[in-house]
Amino acid sequence: MTDARIALDAMGGDEAPEVILRGAVRACSSHVAAPLAPERILLVGDRARIESGLNEMGGNPGFSIRHASEVIEMGDSPATALRSKPDSSIGGCVAAVRSGEAASVVSMGNTGAVVGASTIGLGTLEGVRRPAIAVTIELTGRPLTLLDMGANVAPKPEHLLQFGLMGATYAQHGLGVGSPRVGLLNIGEESGKGTDLLKEAYGLLASSGLEFVGNVEPGELFIDRADVLVTDGFTGNIVLKLMEGFAGFLFGLMRRELSEHHAAWGGEALGRLKRQIDYSEYGGALLLGVRGVVVIGHGRSDESAVANALAVAARTVDAGVNALIVKGIAGDPAAI
Repeated sequence: MTDARIALDAMGGDEAPEVILRGAVRACSSHVAAPLAPERILLVGDRARIESGLNEMGGNPGFSIRHASEVIEMGDSPATALRSKPDSSIGGCVAAVRSGEAASVVSMGNTGAVVGASTIGLGTLEGVRRPAIAVTIELTGRPLTLLDMGANVAPKPEHLLQFGLMGATYAQHGLGVGSPRVGLLNIGEESGKGTDLLKEAYGLLASSGLEFVGNVEPGELFIDRADVLVTDGFTGNIVLKLMEGFAGFLFGLMRRELSEHHAAWGGEALGRLKRQIDYSEYGGALLLGVRGVVVIGHGRSDESAVANALAVAARTVDAGVNALIVKGIAGDPAAI
């Protein structure tokens, strides 16, 4: 464990700052498996609202506060907002990492703004050509990391190779998955299937030294074919939103069909199913490949999801994942 601080966007999310502050307090409490020291959390946002919110919760347990007078809203254009709101809470989090005041960013705010501010403000790790959004879910009893989930809609084959390297490094050292299996999302298992992008990426991944299991069809997400699944950001974002939408449909259908006699059992089963498909259970999404650890959560995150995001940020920093990514990109097999 290190004492590296986490810059938490106190103003990001549908119910900020209240839910964010409760999540920060929860992350430091006995309610979580590995409580953080309050001194590790740097709250970024409107100082008056943060202090008022903490006072309503019994006082500040030891958090630092960095004032930011502006908020980038969920509906704002990321590019426009980053220019027109230079003192935003998202920008303040990134500035804290850039200056060395913190080692990681956690935000439940505007995803595009977080990605843009982090990519421009922090830059990419040595050797990394494009950062990627990585989401971890659990469908088969073990974590599955999917990337890219939206940062790169038109990547090149070498970018997909690097996504595989970054995803495998995170899976092994951030999630504890031994010898992670890497797959390429495609329409068929044969190596000649798919677009030119996928065919070329297949060849690069097959000769990379990763434990490459080949092409993985969408239906195989549910049968434990891989621990890391690589795709482009356009396809990945569709897959993610489809899974979330289908989960919502399935929950509603099961609620309607469950008899009154089985209501209690059904509620427990629905809860377990929701946790399996909800990436906030794993702390939100990671922007892998930038100089600093960046975690992006749902705007609708509750305090438990905020605490999870803080935990994954701390774990990723403490495991030295970024340094290992740099070594892996440079060809050091011991990094993966």
